[in-house]
Amino acid sequence: MLAAADALFAADATAQPVSMDAIAAAAGVGKGTLFRAFGDRDGLLDALAAAKFQPLRTAVESGPEPLGPGTPAPDRIVAFLDAVLTFKLENRNLMRAREVAAPGNLRSERYRWMHALLRGLIREAAPARSESDAGYAAHALLAVLHIDLVDELLDTGRSVADIRRAQAAQARAVVGGAPPRSE
Repeated sequence: MLAAADALFAADATAQPVSMDAIAAAAGVGKGTLFRAFGDRDGLLDALAAAKFQPLRTAVESGPEPLGPGTPAPDRIVAFLDAVLTFKLENRNLMRAREVAAPGNLRSERYRWMHALLRGLIREAAPARSESDAGYAAHALLAVLHIDLVDELLDTGRSVADIRRAQAAQARAVVGGAPPRSE
């Protein structure tokens, strides 16, 4: 079912018209089966995003540098945000369907995990920051990667490389301008 949904979102230009009916038909199951498995369209979108996001999550939790645990926090924050941007660009239609068309993205398990990771890394990189301030900064860094903003930046002439540079500079400013270990 997730593979059928993924194929439909990947093929669609807007992702909005991909209905549960279309997904059920492509998966060869009844619509009721989808609802029992995922609850609603948002549940299906969250499950698909989580499945596609899992390799990135694994790399962050147990992989090598620059995403893995052995990397200094400022460098890891920059690498993580860059990886999230790449993930969103590679899954643009799915992200547009989840972040723009469907409410509740900030309550998804994937977003909560990303936020908690960044909050912890910000505290590690800038121990003088309060938990509340680190949480706000994590939300702010993730907000810049919302797919409708990324699309707007690209549509108005910014390149992916420009967005990456600006995001890295912003992340470094958030953690006190720590110089990169290597870039």
